Amino acid sequence: MKKPETVQTEKHEKPKMKKKAVLSRLLPYLMRYKFLMLGAILLTVGGNLLSLAGPYISGLAVDAMELGRGKVNFEKVGCYGVLMVVMYAISAALSYALTRLMIVISRRVVNTMRHDVFQKLSELPVGYFDTHQTGDILSRISYDIDTINTSLTNDMVQVFASAVTVIGALIMMLSISPTLVLVFVFTVPLSMFMTKKITGFTRPLFRKRSAKLGELNGFVEEMISGQKTLRAYSQEENTIKKLDKQNDETVDAYYRADYYGSMVGPSVNFVNNLSLSLVSFFGALLFLGGSISIGNISSFVLYSRKFSGPINEIANIIGELQSAFSAAERVFRLLDEEPEVADSPNAEGLTEAEGDVDLSHVNFGYTKDRQIIKDLSLHVPKGALVAIVGPTGAGKTTIINLLMRFYDVDSGEITLDHKPIKDLTRRSLRLNYSMVLQDTWLFTGTVYENIAYGSEKATREDVERVCKACGIHDYIRTLPAGYETVLEDDGANISKGQKQLMTIARAMLLESSLLILDEATSNVDTRTELRIQKAMRTLMADKTCFVIAHRLSTIRNADMILVVRDGEIVERGTHESLMQGDTFYRHLYNAQFA
Repeated sequence: MKKPETVQTEKHEKPKMKKKAVLSRLLPYLMRYKFLMLGAILLTVGGNLLSLAGPYISGLAVDAMELGRGKVNFEKVGCYGVLMVVMYAISAALSYALTRLMIVISRRVVNTMRHDVFQKLSELPVGYFDTHQTGDILSRISYDIDTINTSLTNDMVQVFASAVTVIGALIMMLSISPTLVLVFVFTVPLSMFMTKKITGFTRPLFRKRSAKLGELNGFVEEMISGQKTLRAYSQEENTIKKLDKQNDETVDAYYRADYYGSMVGPSVNFVNNLSLSLVSFFGALLFLGGSISIGNISSFVLYSRKFSGPINEIANIIGELQSAFSAAERVFRLLDEEPEVADSPNAEGLTEAEGDVDLSHVNFGYTKDRQIIKDLSLHVPKGALVAIVGPTGAGKTTIINLLMRFYDVDSGEITLDHKPIKDLTRRSLRLNYSMVLQDTWLFTGTVYENIAYGSEKATREDVERVCKACGIHDYIRTLPAGYETVLEDDGANISKGQKQLMTIARAMLLESSLLILDEATSNVDTRTELRIQKAMRTLMADKTCFVIAHRLSTIRNADMILVVRDGEIVERGTHESLMQGDTFYRHLYNAQFA
């Protein structure tokens, strides 16, 4: 359905989510696979403990050489060397297994998250899609979730493994020389301070980067879908200029985020190199004082590298983590959107409606400051064909939105078979309507599948029957595989008129009591439209039909014509009665032939 002209599309900024809040939202996804996560933890701990044993054994090998006495215990040194190779080999195997396991976990987490997002989209009210770009929504369900996937696969593993390594290295350094560990009392807080300051500055940049990419995707999606109009108006150059502006803003957002994010690694690396220099200097002094052996100094230096190295690695991936947090925030914001208002606890399910519709003193506005429908009252008896006409923005489509409960009235009441629709479940209400929109929608599948969409019990004979009634049967038979011809890319290989006829046939096939045509015949010629209406009158006998049309010549046979102007019904009657006198309908009708 086309967007209401009155919906405001400005974006209201919500309070930013803190990193802890984002992380707390990610953890439940991980904990759904707690046994796999437990296996990942065990692999991480095991692999890092084996890796941490290497420097200690290396120190023993150095001391076994007895360098000061010129003696070398080749047997001990050889045993230590073989033991180191075995431990490092097992550690590498465990790391490989951990990587494979995390790929499995991240794949399942992302699959679950994408399912949750898509399910959430199905629960959101129509108003959400009226006020959000399609490209931005697609960016969240594709790019943002892929960014989270990359972070879970690589960054989360790296951070956890680094944490184990840092703790293990610190314990080993304390066992070797608590005095030398004092060096890190100065360097570690300095690293933490620098990282915190830089990341606090860069996180908004990564959030802006994700938002700009969403805007760019939205713009590109709009331009691609409007290629024919774009070329018809020779707007290629202007569009390229607009794209260049959007692209420049996106690239600038990427540059600023990556530039400042990349400052963390070198800054922390400088501090780590400083700590290594201090360890070497003070270690030499302790050796001269006889407080530590050469082997212990060697082990301590290796452990200091293992201690500072992971800190440096974490700093290097801080930028990627910031990007992942920003992407996760956008995904969780979508998941936190208010769903369509739930049906009342006492709502009834409507099975087979008769089709008697009544609107009583209905008022409605998409925004509080502007009312579209004003004190609208209308009774449509069962089986009537009602045409709704009026200038653009008069509120024609809005009436349909209210009948289908895509939006709820602000005041007044709408009833179906004398039952207030607010007391009916939305699902059962909508199942009693068939709807054909001006914007056709066909999915990738056969012609038969597209027409039978929504009607599980439809047979091949049923599909052919409605196609014959719509006058499209002969055309379908000329297609390469007839009804089994596969339509791709929203039916790009057939004309708009043929697409429209297929969607009309689809609606006619549904076993519903009410039919809505929202300017649905705008893509077919007048003769075809008259033939469709005649066929619908035969196939949809005793069913209530609402038709929104701009071509007034095609609704002359309607049981009732409603003329809507500024949200109010200013005239109503048959075509003949409305053409009598100086009526607004007559001016609209004659204007089409002026």
